Amino acid sequence: MKLRKHYLTLRSRFPEVKENIPLETVTAELADLLECTPRTMITLLGRMQQEGWIRWTARRGRANRSELVFLAPVERVALEEAEELAGRKELPAAIDLLRSVAGLSEANAREWIMGHFGVRTVRVGQRRSDVLRFPLPQPIGTLDPARTLYAGESHLVRQLFDGLLRTDGQGRVFPHAAHAWEADAGRTGWTFHLRKGIRFHHGRELTSDDVRYTLERLRALAPHGLFNWVYQGIEAVEAPDEYTVLVRLAEPNELFPAFLASSRASLVPRDLGEQLGEAFGQRPVGSGPYRFSQRTGEVWILEAFADYFQGRGFLDRIEVWTASEPQAPTGTAPLPFQLMHNVRLPERQAQSWQEVRQSGMTCKFLTVPHKPGGALAERSAREAFDRCLNRRLLLERLSGDVADGIDSFWPVRTRGGDGEALARWERAEPERATDVLSPPDPVVRCAGLPPLRLITIPEYAGDAELVREVCAAAGITIEIGLLAAEEFNSEKRLAADLLLFAVTLDEQRELRLIDLFASICQHADAELARELASLMADIRREADPDTRIDLFLEAEELLDRSRSLLFLYRKSLKTAFHPSVRGVSLESLGWVRFRDIWFTENSGFEA
Repeated sequence: MKLRKHYLTLRSRFPEVKENIPLETVTAELADLLECTPRTMITLLGRMQQEGWIRWTARRGRANRSELVFLAPVERVALEEAEELAGRKELPAAIDLLRSVAGLSEANAREWIMGHFGVRTVRVGQRRSDVLRFPLPQPIGTLDPARTLYAGESHLVRQLFDGLLRTDGQGRVFPHAAHAWEADAGRTGWTFHLRKGIRFHHGRELTSDDVRYTLERLRALAPHGLFNWVYQGIEAVEAPDEYTVLVRLAEPNELFPAFLASSRASLVPRDLGEQLGEAFGQRPVGSGPYRFSQRTGEVWILEAFADYFQGRGFLDRIEVWTASEPQAPTGTAPLPFQLMHNVRLPERQAQSWQEVRQSGMTCKFLTVPHKPGGALAERSAREAFDRCLNRRLLLERLSGDVADGIDSFWPVRTRGGDGEALARWERAEPERATDVLSPPDPVVRCAGLPPLRLITIPEYAGDAELVREVCAAAGITIEIGLLAAEEFNSEKRLAADLLLFAVTLDEQRELRLIDLFASICQHADAELARELASLMADIRREADPDTRIDLFLEAEELLDRSRSLLFLYRKSLKTAFHPSVRGVSLESLGWVRFRDIWFTENSGFEA
């Protein structure tokens, strides 16, 4: 209720005053603090006294000051308000409240937050219902596979939809909605044979017409979307019968099957896609193990799809709350949240909990646009910046989930393997950077590097701030600009001297890297863009995976020589779960596959 917020605001103005210690004040002073009239303040004080939060002794006369005694601990009132907000499905507001209240211990705030998430059993009569309340640290703007922007959205799309194919953690492609497929001798004609009896959540059977519609819809709705270089290369999609699909490509693309296993290529029912239009992302219907039930505020609710062709999921209901992701508390109380994505547990918790190392990792990096007349247009300037960018200092200032440095998108295939003694990390020599900027280069020789503009998306603002701090230590000024994720691939980013972004190195690594290299081509000089485009064409035509990796490494070396790609660090995280949770397996981006989760009822987490 609003009265609690008034009390917390009033209490925060007197942090040095303890409970049960009298404070001399007057009504007008308190009214100024709450930005209300004295008459309203008197009413509020009376209500707070009725709640037992304060003792108020009013004294009349200008020379007399009234007496205010705080009785209710801040922590108790804050937790009561948070509980009420959570009951109204306003969990993000509750979390923001707890994080803003001075005097509330961090351990207790974290314990409260985690107590509202996890797997629990609810019994209605004799029936057991298993519910997962899952926190998502990102907003969900849409669950339309053609329009998703964030990792969390893509993860939920995988729970709601199916693709023709699927991949394992190593990127190997397997049948899924299609039970078999083959390519012609020219590798431009691909035929897929659909399983019979797969049903969408609204009851209709999936047919080849839906596959054709899905691919044609992608080209229409997302001409510049993720992996567009794959589906824009489709010349035609034919449906000879209801269970056969023939796709004709303009040129060979050996990554086409991997694309069909991505969430972007999730199969959409033609009838509802056409009927709902843009609203499809708010009322998605697929054929996956969970179906969309409803949205209440920022809570998206999924329910098990009983007729799923690969078997019903164990969890009956999943509530996805778009709130900040909880972290493991440092106190001694047991963790009430049984399943945590992207977390590193303290040593004490790690001994009693189970951990699954994610197959992928997130690699953060900078790319350097070659804009004419820009501060880093010349290679000598880029080399100087590279020397000033002290990655070891960057790692020292990072905390939490950062693993180590990296100098390749394929660390196991480069110097020493998996992050050992990376040669490019030895370049951080600010004291030598001025040598590179000295004559005969007339552009930057005098004052060194001018202020640089770094652009990234809001999700990476913290990383950008760390880069700014490290560069400041080397005498370089960084100005940070933020672009929304949907605008980051637009021409607005070309105003930057530096672009900070990330790539997830998982089973879709090759698709993601070609997307990245295609983006770099847009702001590279003509020669670099031509060479990089040629390598990407070779990669798409190459059937042998090992040879493709060699070509990717060649592209990396090309970008390294021009100092157009500057690696920062990588994150390799684990998913932690309580021993009562079973069936934990990870999919793309390291998220837990909901359909496989089950848990023992006597785990001590029953609601």
